[in-house]
Amino acid sequence: MIDEIADLCSDFGMIGGEAGSLLGNYRLLRNPIDPATIRALLNFSRAIDKITERIGSLTAGMVILTILVGFYNVIARYVGRLIGIQLSSNALIELQWYLFSMMFFLGFAYILKHGANVRVDFLYTNWTAKQQALVDLLGTLLFAIPFCILGIWVTIDPVLQSWGLLPDGNWGTWENSPDANGLPRAPIKTMIIVAFVTLLLQAIAQAIKYLAVYKGYPHAAEMIQADIENLPLE
Repeated sequence: MIDEIADLCSDFGMIGGEAGSLLGNYRLLRNPIDPATIRALLNFSRAIDKITERIGSLTAGMVILTILVGFYNVIARYVGRLIGIQLSSNALIELQWYLFSMMFFLGFAYILKHGANVRVDFLYTNWTAKQQALVDLLGTLLFAIPFCILGIWVTIDPVLQSWGLLPDGNWGTWENSPDANGLPRAPIKTMIIVAFVTLLLQAIAQAIKYLAVYKGYPHAAEMIQADIENLPLE
């Protein structure tokens, strides 16, 4: 029925905007895709997966570094009071929450890849692999990817301003901490864009795998299941 409506509306030029896009996506799902194209797309998704895994490993190292910096800050504060010497600094205190923030920023894509995000799946678990792939694909295309693009769009100007971009297009000094001897703000604000970009790339990789599963490629389903079952950083 939807096919007939889409054909009729297309013939009369009645579809535009989001409706046309949705019907276009529907036709993409219904039409067959060349196996060579699927293989090329899966190779592209694997490349993104490798980048995400390396970022995940980097995030794991940040956990240890954050603990060490936090431990030093606590010890330095109390020992410094005892001996009357300033052993810590605003830079070290800010470094601790910088690292803590980066753990979240860089961990988004890794969580998405391994399916570690919170989800309510009391209906989802009873569906077939193809039905699950279709729901995941639509959710990724309609929500995850647009969210990432929107996030990049709304944060790019504040980040550039933090690096010193002036209203007249010239460049001034970058944004610094309001506390004495603190760290500059521009690098950590830039990590917001990095987080959205890495999450966007991984969302695209997941969408490719979901599409492959929906089109009947069991290898893609095995890739997704392996990512869910094998979470090295747990």
